[in-house]
Amino acid sequence: MSSENPEQVQDQQPEAQQQRAQIQIDDSNVNAGYANFCRVTGTPEELIIDFGLNPQPLGIPTTPIPVTQRVITNFYTAKRMLHALSMTVQRHEQTFGVLEIDVQKRIRQG
Repeated sequence: MSSENPEQVQDQQPEAQQQRAQIQIDDSNVNAGYANFCRVTGTPEELIIDFGLNPQPLGIPTTPIPVTQRVITNFYTAKRMLHALSMTVQRHEQTFGVLEIDVQKRIRQG
């Protein structure tokens, strides 16, 4: 029986085994869409994210916003997606500046 620390054993593994495997993706059948609106709901087991196009981005919409895409995922995948999106937005802001999400603050007065 070994008394080695598991972290030390992991550090002794060859570098090639410690690298993450590259996952191949086939996006030849992807359906792309644009959304400027999302709604997040869910259950204790799943997260439901609806995407749509709000034709009236300023103020409160006067007509229902048509939802055109829905993604249903588990919370583990949602957390990984949150991390990936956060890192991507952070890199974008470092390059291009802070993104102001309050539309009223982005409107230029005449």
